[in-house]
Amino acid sequence: MSHIHVKKERIIDASPEVVYDALADYKGQRKQVLTPNFLDYTVERGGRGGGTMVRYRLQAAGRERPYHISVQEPIKGQVLVERDTNSSLVTTWSVAPVKDGDRTRVSVESEWTGGNGVKGFFERTFAPLGLRRIYDTMLSRLEHQVRPDTAKDEKKKSLRLGLGIPFLIVGSLSTAAIVLRYMQKK
Repeated sequence: MSHIHVKKERIIDASPEVVYDALADYKGQRKQVLTPNFLDYTVERGGRGGGTMVRYRLQAAGRERPYHISVQEPIKGQVLVERDTNSSLVTTWSVAPVKDGDRTRVSVESEWTGGNGVKGFFERTFAPLGLRRIYDTMLSRLEHQVRPDTAKDEKKKSLRLGLGIPFLIVGSLSTAAIVLRYMQKK
């Protein structure tokens, strides 16, 4: 048997309270963070933080496996621990303030006991790669969720750039016309 550990983290431009609130909301905001790899996601009990029970199937690398997750909050407002009741899988979500607390370091770590032999070799080799990719996508979705102004800012920026070009052309033509008129008078 081998111990498998996967970790991914990101710094998000939002307060730790806002980020944690989104992660701890298993009935609402957490669902929005999940990738298509999570099938039949169901909250069986609770729905916010510790005491929540969640069931889903995870599809990755051509395999599908059911999970029955029990959520604990060892440090309320900072750490969520998700334990699969049917295996050794433990996933820990942690949030910590960065700088003046306007930004948050979010980390997600999973650990489990892998199999033996050839199956264990493939699990140790490929499962961490796939899980890191899934976690990276989840962290991106989380970032967009807690910073809804990000998409609006990009749209405004695009609109400003789009409007800026016609104004630049009109301004250039107007300047050229004034210069030509001035030149004709001389």
